[in-house]
Amino acid sequence: MPDPSPAPHRVRIEIQDGVAEVSLDRPEKHNGLDVAMIDALIAAAETIAANPAVRVVLLHGQGPSFCAGLDFPAFLANAAELIPHLMDDMFGPANRAQYVSWAWQALPVPVVAALHGHVYGGGLQIALGADIRLVHPAAKLSVMEIKWGLIPDMGFTQTVLRHVRPDVAKELAFTGRKVDAEEAVRIGLCTRVEADPLAAARALAREIAGRSPDAIRADKRLVNESAGLDPAASFALEASIQRPLLASPNQLEAVMANFEGRAPQFKDPV
Repeated sequence: MPDPSPAPHRVRIEIQDGVAEVSLDRPEKHNGLDVAMIDALIAAAETIAANPAVRVVLLHGQGPSFCAGLDFPAFLANAAELIPHLMDDMFGPANRAQYVSWAWQALPVPVVAALHGHVYGGGLQIALGADIRLVHPAAKLSVMEIKWGLIPDMGFTQTVLRHVRPDVAKELAFTGRKVDAEEAVRIGLCTRVEADPLAAARALAREIAGRSPDAIRADKRLVNESAGLDPAASFALEASIQRPLLASPNQLEAVMANFEGRAPQFKDPV
């Protein structure tokens, strides 16, 4: 059933069967990011974080594009007030501009992004906050901030640099060039190309939502926290995450459902 949206004119949330669809809803502006959009996306992530029935998030954009980046005319019209708002540090180590991307990694559940049209600047950084990115063959992606004389500062160091080599990240940031879908997959910006990324993302989200929510959350934590660890620390992390799963109600339900040839009935995390 639809949930009340934190900002109906910018972002919509619909939660059904464990899947939370979050759609950027400013199609006439290619979902360009103004402050209302940024605040609405953060509010959406916080709404989802507080709902234990959500098992996976699907992030996509209405209209011709996923997100064409910052709405510069709207930003410049009131820059003196907006810059302090975006740079506040009320989100732990991240400021507001960074957290709109990092919030999706901060969620304990997987986030799947369906990308199409323009995926530029801040829009690309938000997409890279997702765990999986399915991209339309005709989509174009760009680290576009250099066009405006800026650096990518919406979580770039914790999103883009997790997916591409440093030299590739530098080339994209230095030039702001547009990358097509096939190259985006090849260099690590996207997971795979899909003719209908939204339909494919919905199918993938349903599949994930049907798995043990405890194990899915543990998988995300395992991958996110293991980067850069030495073997001893990474093995200890595996063991510490696995131990609570063993013989837990949802783990036993997964085993019994497989033995009995039926769909599992998992309980949502408390």
